[in-house]
Amino acid sequence: MKKLILTALSAALVLGMSACANKSGSGASEKELNSKSAPIVTEEELGLRDENLYTEEGVKPVEAKYTKAAPGTAKRFERSYENAPPLIPHSVDGLLPITKANNACLGCHMPEVAPSVKAVPIPPTHFMDFRTQKKLDHLAQQRFNCSQCHVPQANVQPLVKNNFTPGYRSGEEKKKSNLIDTLNEGVH
Repeated sequence: MKKLILTALSAALVLGMSACANKSGSGASEKELNSKSAPIVTEEELGLRDENLYTEEGVKPVEAKYTKAAPGTAKRFERSYENAPPLIPHSVDGLLPITKANNACLGCHMPEVAPSVKAVPIPPTHFMDFRTQKKLDHLAQQRFNCSQCHVPQANVQPLVKNNFTPGYRSGEEKKKSNLIDTLNEGVH
């Protein structure tokens, strides 16, 4: 069954390539292109971990060394790109799971508290209801789960080479969000 599915996928890939080749004027007929045998792709070649995709037996998670630093003591990584959610630079031991009734992040990151404890304040986008376009005097209900977007910093080697270079409109955006301004550009 698995081989049949992979063969069908391979055939679809070859057919798609033949359609592109014919449109580009390669001169090869569809019959000539379809007569070549499709390459066989094994399950192990489909993923990055070179393991059977139908079992987790023997699979080890990527080794990640998360920071154990206390809040306010760790060096912060730059944002991955402009307005990317910043990574959490401190240990999250004892802070998770986050619920609507129990969110330890708010104790340091609420805008009125953050400057006094040298924490990054929660940005204005988290106090906005985008459906109604109204500013709120409290954290938007959709934004209570901080760990949905923010993850702890870890020293991990990438599985695939990444040539991405982020572009920032200013150097300040490596450390701070201007998403609310960006969202409102051109809105009057």
